[in-house]
Amino acid sequence: MKIGPKFKIAKRLGAPIFEKTQSAKFELSLARAGARRTNKRPGQASDYKRQLIEKQKMRFTYGLTEKQLRRYIDEAMEKSSQPVAVLMERLESRLDNVVYRLGLAKTRRLARQIVSHGHICLNGKKMTIPSHKVKIGDVITVREGSRHSVLFVNLAETHEVVSVPAWVTFDAKKLEGSMKSVPIYSQAGSLFDPDQVMEYYSR
Repeated sequence: MKIGPKFKIAKRLGAPIFEKTQSAKFELSLARAGARRTNKRPGQASDYKRQLIEKQKMRFTYGLTEKQLRRYIDEAMEKSSQPVAVLMERLESRLDNVVYRLGLAKTRRLARQIVSHGHICLNGKKMTIPSHKVKIGDVITVREGSRHSVLFVNLAETHEVVSVPAWVTFDAKKLEGSMKSVPIYSQAGSLFDPDQVMEYYSR
C-alpha cells in the first residue's frame, strides 16, 4: 500500500501512527499545533469528521487499504452482534500483525515486509501473504534459510519478552512462536477508537 508523507498524515490525524513519527520531535510538533489551535476560535468537529479520523488511524496502524478495511468491517457486522470485538480479533490475527506481536519486527510495516519476502513459515510451510488469518495452535517460525539474516541474527539477545501479549508465545532462541488463544484487544495504549470506526461505516 502506497502511503503519502507520513509526518503530515500523522500530524493531521493527531497520532504517531508511523514509526518515524514516534519521536520527541513529533510530540513537540503536535504540542505546538495544539497551542496554536487554542489561540483560535474553537470549532466543533462533526461526528463524521471524528469518525473519519479514527478510521484513518486504524487503516494506517494496520497498513490496510480502504477495500481491505471495508471487507473486514462487513464480515464483522455479518458475523456478530458485537462487531467491534470480531473486527479487532480479525485485525490482530493477521499474519503480519502476529509477527509484529511476537517481537520478530519492531513495526507492523517491517513485519509485513518480512512475511512478503518469504522469511516466515506457518506450520512448517513458507507463507508470503501478510493478511493470512492465523488460527489458535498455528506455529510461526523464521524460515531456516533466513535465520542468519541481519533481521534475526541477534534477536535472542535483543528480544523484549515483556512486550509479547498473553495470547501468543515465543521462543527467541528457536525463533518460534504460536497463537495460544484468541487475540485480546485492549483499548489502553491504542491510537484509535474502533467504536468510532464502526459508527463511520454504519452510517
